[in-house]
Amino acid sequence: MWLTCSSVGRKFIMAITGACLVLFLTFHCLMNAVCIIWPEAYNTICEFLGANWYALIASVGLAVLFILHICYALWLTVQNRKARGNVRYAIEHRPASVEWSSKNMLVLGIVVLAFLVVHMIQFWSKMQLVEILGSHGTLPPAAGTLFIQEAFSQVWTPIVYLIAFIALWFHLQHGFWSMFQSVGWDNTAWIPRLKKIGNCWVSIVIALFVAQAIVFTVKAHEGYYKTNPELRAQYKALLAPAFTESFGPDAAQAVELAPYDQISGQIRQMAENFNSEQAQVYNANNPQFEPQKQTLNAAVALFDYLEEGETETAEENPLQMVQPQ
Repeated sequence: MWLTCSSVGRKFIMAITGACLVLFLTFHCLMNAVCIIWPEAYNTICEFLGANWYALIASVGLAVLFILHICYALWLTVQNRKARGNVRYAIEHRPASVEWSSKNMLVLGIVVLAFLVVHMIQFWSKMQLVEILGSHGTLPPAAGTLFIQEAFSQVWTPIVYLIAFIALWFHLQHGFWSMFQSVGWDNTAWIPRLKKIGNCWVSIVIALFVAQAIVFTVKAHEGYYKTNPELRAQYKALLAPAFTESFGPDAAQAVELAPYDQISGQIRQMAENFNSEQAQVYNANNPQFEPQKQTLNAAVALFDYLEEGETETAEENPLQMVQPQ
């Protein structure tokens, strides 16, 4: 098959997969922009892109694109090196028309790949992956802003991201127009235009990524994503499904409707009651007790994370919820 057996076919696959990845990066950039303008909407998007069948299909498709792009890049590099043999070592000067990025696409790609691994550990592994595995941590998987808080409160994160964005700019700056050349759009009239279009497109996307990283870093160090009242109300609402399963819809509705400070105080009190020795003995034969206790303890862990470093006085909540049987 010419797509795999010929150099032209391999470059064609590189071009198609590269074009899809450029579109994905553009979407990702716009999604991050939503987090700056309307953080609650960003969390809603994260919830929509959780472990749902359509999101999983998209994730698998994206992973296939990345793997194909990386494998064919390595294949073409090895093929080109074998074709040149020792001739490449005899070259002392390259034409000025040859871009620096075109000579270092593999190195740039490795830097971008290393960054992708870090990015997936910081976000995907704690969001969609934990939903797939069903082993949630302290933070709700749909609370994307809290994972931004966690990632960008680290000193090294913006540094790593800035280095990656620079490498990504060089990689895309060459890759954008070369993918058109690979599919046959390589006439002398259009290549200069495509280079200009590519430079503008890539520069705008990368500039937005850099600006977003700066905003995320500033807000994370301010604790904005943990203390913002609207976001706290949303995090609280994310607990409702677990309370529906453990305590029933009435308790879930109470969690959703009650003010944050009130429900925080009441859930803490309930968790203390559930963890007491008396409750353990009294509910020894109650099959619902352990799941209910785990739900309460998970909620308290989230509240502890959000209120870390704060001094708050719990207010009595008149809203009645389920007590241990």
